[in-house]
Amino acid sequence: MNYSDSEKQINEGEEHCSRPTVSPAVIRRLPRYFRYLRELIRQGRTRISSGEFSEMMHMTASQMRQDLNCFGGFGQQGYGYNVNYLYEKVCELLGVQNGLRAIIVGAGDLGRALVRSSMFEKRGVQILAMFDVNPDLIGREFGGVQIYHVDELESFCRELPVDLAVLTLPKEFAEESAKRLTGLGIAGLWNFTGKDIEHDPLRVAVENVHLGDSLMFLNYRVCQLKDAQKAQNEEA
Repeated sequence: MNYSDSEKQINEGEEHCSRPTVSPAVIRRLPRYFRYLRELIRQGRTRISSGEFSEMMHMTASQMRQDLNCFGGFGQQGYGYNVNYLYEKVCELLGVQNGLRAIIVGAGDLGRALVRSSMFEKRGVQILAMFDVNPDLIGREFGGVQIYHVDELESFCRELPVDLAVLTLPKEFAEESAKRLTGLGIAGLWNFTGKDIEHDPLRVAVENVHLGDSLMFLNYRVCQLKDAQKAQNEEA
């Protein structure tokens, strides 16, 4: 099994920002700051007031200041925020510049769709490989990423450092795969299996993604709108 020597390089001497213990709700808002700051940079903006920025993000200026003050503030009274500086700090908090490495376990439709997405590269995550059991897929490449047999998982992770694993395999294999990956020292699991994974939060961070839940929430909102429109029509 030949793995690229360039993929073995580990960034040294990285400076890491302080990540204090804050509310999970604040942490979940950080990616929104990341997205909006990227848009401001694309627009050529160099500074923005907290009032304007908060209005863009559909939140109060007070909430924004509270969020950012959890990590040091980054703003200046009478000036607002330096867009590039704030973007760099948010990237630092989110690990965008840490060169995190990931694998995808499950090379089905969802796994192949994810590997072709630019989402990982834009957020500083490098996909090293995919793993599956389907003999028709082993050895093939999708999005420039090779598919290996899951039996090679241990040897691959011993040779190359892996930080994250994306699980897109059937849910009946979720728990077994999670234990296997955690045992290999992988620190984060992005779980698309539809089954919540029990884990030790001191050993591994898990993000359970339920696409069906999101769809059902949207269904509820659509029905709510239709009910309101129907009531308005009946009153007219």
